[in-house]
Amino acid sequence: MRQVIQSNRTGELKVEQVPVPPLQPGRLLVQVTHSLVSTGTESMKVQTARRSLVGKARSRPDLVRQVINTYRKEGFQNTYRKVMNRLDSPAPLGYSASGIVVDVAPDVDRFRVGDRVACAGAGYANHSEYISVPMNLCAAVPDDVELDAAAFTTVGAIALQGVRQANVSVGENVLVLGLGLVGQMTVQILRAAGCRVFGMDLDPRRNDLGRSLGAQTTTPADPAMQSDVARFTGGLGFDAVLICAATRASEAIRMAADLARDRGRLIVVGIIGLELEHKTFYDKELTLTMSRSYGPGRYDPMYEESGVDYPPEYVRWTEGRNMEAVLDLLAQKKVIVEPLITHRFAFDDAAKAYDLIAGPEASSALGIVFEYAGKAERHDAIRLTRAAAMAARPFRLGVIGAGNFAKTMLLPHLKNDQRVSFEGIATATSVNASDTARRLGFRLSTTDAAQVLEDPAITAVLVATRHDQHAALTDLAIRAGKAVHVEKPLALDELELQRVTDAYRDAASPFVMVGFNRRFAPLITEMRRLLGTATPRTMLYRVNAGFVPADHWYHSPTEGGGRLIGEGCHFIDLLGFLADSRPSRVYASRMDNAGTYHDDNVCVNIEFENGSAGSLVYVAAGDTSLSKERLEVFCNGAMAVIDDFRELTFARGGKRKVIRGKQDKGHEAEMRAFVDAVTSGAPSPMPFETLVDSTLATLAAYRSVQERRPIDVPALFTRP
Repeated sequence: MRQVIQSNRTGELKVEQVPVPPLQPGRLLVQVTHSLVSTGTESMKVQTARRSLVGKARSRPDLVRQVINTYRKEGFQNTYRKVMNRLDSPAPLGYSASGIVVDVAPDVDRFRVGDRVACAGAGYANHSEYISVPMNLCAAVPDDVELDAAAFTTVGAIALQGVRQANVSVGENVLVLGLGLVGQMTVQILRAAGCRVFGMDLDPRRNDLGRSLGAQTTTPADPAMQSDVARFTGGLGFDAVLICAATRASEAIRMAADLARDRGRLIVVGIIGLELEHKTFYDKELTLTMSRSYGPGRYDPMYEESGVDYPPEYVRWTEGRNMEAVLDLLAQKKVIVEPLITHRFAFDDAAKAYDLIAGPEASSALGIVFEYAGKAERHDAIRLTRAAAMAARPFRLGVIGAGNFAKTMLLPHLKNDQRVSFEGIATATSVNASDTARRLGFRLSTTDAAQVLEDPAITAVLVATRHDQHAALTDLAIRAGKAVHVEKPLALDELELQRVTDAYRDAASPFVMVGFNRRFAPLITEMRRLLGTATPRTMLYRVNAGFVPADHWYHSPTEGGGRLIGEGCHFIDLLGFLADSRPSRVYASRMDNAGTYHDDNVCVNIEFENGSAGSLVYVAAGDTSLSKERLEVFCNGAMAVIDDFRELTFARGGKRKVIRGKQDKGHEAEMRAFVDAVTSGAPSPMPFETLVDSTLATLAAYRSVQERRPIDVPALFTRP
């Protein structure tokens, strides 16, 4: 299939051939017939991408702050990789489309193949021949609504949510400030609600259009409009002002405050500057409300991605029900979109549309509709040509999952290894699969992991998906006879772990590594050499992990498993590696009322069979301007301290040795060990029973936090 993608580095737009997105649980696969270009939101994205690096930085100071924080924690090299990866990764465009359902996930019962639907959501309702959309972001299109009109549903839902936030009633005087696409639909919805509508825009053509669609009066923003406002409102001022403009300046909010009546309501729908004048807001006791996109449920992963709806008796109008209401207004002709369509482009000519909205004639464009001709091909894999030299390399790699971590911390090291042949890559996102394959030289890009697992040419698989897929994919890869490197954690619960161990026992010559990269860090290697073989050891590991937003997938119990399981396993594994012994008992406790999740701030104490003891203090409630990790090990009259994997201090007999260098957490050595072992036929450098023990200890720590008692670590795996 084909999809519009944009280069974040140059702003160049192309219609690229990419694999069809996968049909995931809770989703519909839709063949797109029409999609709508948001001339406001999308033109801002295009213009930002076309700026220089300095221009990009000036337009996104929030991202600059993130880069600075990453540099402080991870150093220049890792920060540079992440920034370049983001710039080099293409972005999909579009968030409002319509089409025909061609496939439905088994757990979806509200839609059937052949249904006509309107679809919403950036990252879902893309400008693409096929889209995979969660069911709560789809709405059935009534028979008497054409699909080109249905493509406006998302923008209509934005307008409708703004009207709902305004809490208007029949007969109220309402100002719509900004008569772009959202503003024009807002005018019609307000008129349908029985309001007296006053429109205002700098463009006289949009003012004329606003009057034709239901505004009693429209005017440009000039001094003469004050008298028009006074006549329209009887000198009272507007009951409500909906700001649908898009400008970084704060003039729009100031004008809205001046024109509102005493105790009036201001609703921000567009993106505007918000430098407020206290006196005006105080004197009038104004109410300022932000309207969040399509309505309740927006940005809530449980609603949008997991399909959990809000009960209508408590949340009457969700984003999905707002979409249905817009379609009903379209069916009743209370909202019409034909006059809003200024341009129609064949999908093949999509780049011309973006040249238009980014060029000197941008003001002539309001509603731009892409039209998709005929039935598009549905290829779930794209085969690419590549250099013959790579095809001859002995280490034949398949990759499943290629997020930011894999692309910045793992794949660059494999790319630099002349023994590695990149064979196939599978990701859940069509654009990511296609772009990563082209940049790194894979011969196959796909959204179907089975294409990688079943490929006989692939001998080794790197699994770097989200955590909930690790165990299942590792099981399948082992049974397919592949050498496996799976990112941590190996499993999210005992049942998943049992599935992997069963596959390992059944295999003739299994090879498994887990992404416990700190085992391979140079300073850890040196620490073990200096400490020698003496045991037992006492270990203290402090991890200043930092806060992760509440809606991050890490916190999902089903997808990420929480931070203790998802990331804490790293540090628990390293304690076991340094103890050189199996964990026998774990006791973990948490800090309550920390304003974060229950496994964000934990203390984990581990007893090992050889008498060693380790303590992990993992906190999100600290200050990330200080180092992230500090490890102290005490043994046989000696002490070794690693500070953030930049410095090792070793002391024995009153003498100290200090080793300093750049931060290195072992990713490069880990990938090299993976390739070394597989190409030489050697066993995994990570004994499988230690991987199982680390996972069991982590799961025991999680259970201990829940039950507030010590947990014995069972012996799940014994290699015959």
